[in-house]
Amino acid sequence: MNGEQKQALQALKISKGQIKAIIRMIEEERYCVDVSNQIIAAQSLLKKANLLVLKQHMNHCVIEAFQHDNGSQKTDEIIELLSKVIDK
Repeated sequence: MNGEQKQALQALKISKGQIKAIIRMIEEERYCVDVSNQIIAAQSLLKKANLLVLKQHMNHCVIEAFQHDNGSQKTDEIIELLSKVIDK
C-alpha cells in the first residue's frame, strides 16, 4: 500500500466515524444546522479520499498503461470519471 492509498484509507475511516455520529445526531434530533455542518465535513473527507485514489491511479496505473501502449483506455476512464465529478 502506497502513501496515497494509506491517506485515502485514513480519510475513509474518519468519514465512517463521522457518518455514524451524524446518524446519532439525527436520532437524537439535534439542531439541523449542526447536522448539516457534519454532513459537509464528511463529504469533504470523501472528496479528499477520492482525489487520493485518483492521484494514485494516475501516478501508477495510467503511467504503466502508457508504457505498455494502452494509455488511451485509461485516459477515457479518467475523462468519464471527471465528467461525473463536474456534472455534480
